[in-house]
Amino acid sequence: MAEPNENPDKDDEEARLAAEWAAMADEDATDEPEFSERSDRALNQDEIDSLLGFSSDDHGETEQSGVHAIVNSALVSYERLPMLEVVFDRLVRMMSTSLRNLTSDNVEVSLDSIRSVRFGDYLNSIPLPAMLSVFKAEEWDNYGIMTIDSSLIYSIVDVLLGGRRGTTAMRIEGRPYTTIERNLVSRMVHVVLQDLSAAFDPLSPVHFRYDRLETNPRFATIARPANAAILTELRVDMEDRGGKLELLLPYATLEPVRELLLQMFMGEKFGRDSIWEGHLASELWQTDVEIQAVLDQVSLPLREVLNLQVGSHIPLNATPQSHVKMHCGSIPMFDGSMGRKGRNIAIRVERRISPGDYDT
Repeated sequence: MAEPNENPDKDDEEARLAAEWAAMADEDATDEPEFSERSDRALNQDEIDSLLGFSSDDHGETEQSGVHAIVNSALVSYERLPMLEVVFDRLVRMMSTSLRNLTSDNVEVSLDSIRSVRFGDYLNSIPLPAMLSVFKAEEWDNYGIMTIDSSLIYSIVDVLLGGRRGTTAMRIEGRPYTTIERNLVSRMVHVVLQDLSAAFDPLSPVHFRYDRLETNPRFATIARPANAAILTELRVDMEDRGGKLELLLPYATLEPVRELLLQMFMGEKFGRDSIWEGHLASELWQTDVEIQAVLDQVSLPLREVLNLQVGSHIPLNATPQSHVKMHCGSIPMFDGSMGRKGRNIAIRVERRISPGDYDT
């Protein structure tokens, strides 16, 4: 015969807890389809563009975000190199004069933009046909690229061969550039490289040497595709003719002068105040300094130094013929011999002690 339950309250408590657990399990089971439905939802185009860092609007915003910003996070902005704008501003002014002398026409050169790009992305974005001139920075031992688009090529050829003003240069697409066109463009490239060298001269003397002229971007590879570079876009206008010229300088090429390009202004490195320099030099020459003549130096234990009293004798290993060192502070300056001049003890300087002889 079964014994009656002695604690009915305990059984009621357990039944209540079991019912609560069952209700929670039912709620989880009900929420599960909703969760799976959310996880299977496809992203729309705007969300995909936002994730990858592309903007679908046409407002010309250049701010990067998402994966695109993470990939390009190591790309150094040209704004960290303030002196580049000064250099290219000098280049624009010098090119305007040089190209006027070359073409005997009214030439206006303007700076469109300076930006940082990946080398591989730039090569893939070059509109063909175009000419790519590879040049070498001799002192920096690295290369750069100058890209001349087809509009500027035909404009230069038309101007140098005596084309009429007011007529648009004729373009013949789908054919390779002739030897005459390549030679005329190379003349302009030499002029631009000479001006580029002169533009960098106040910052760091460098000579940009013309290396070769290519029409296929694959043959103008001077860096790895992922390497960062500075791209400068210049616009050359000759009345109603003209085109675009681009200068690409990899960061590896600019590395030897990176510290100079980090300056905020030219005078930060090269500014000199000749008046202050002359005043400082004249005051230094008139400065009085104290010279001490050291006959001999003796090392004594601390015990003997503490026992020194009035009348104690310290033996010196110096004779009238011994050399005497003259010190300015703790720096030995001269070496000479001791003698007498009138009633004074004098030292005749015989040798100047060089910094390499300090320890001897």
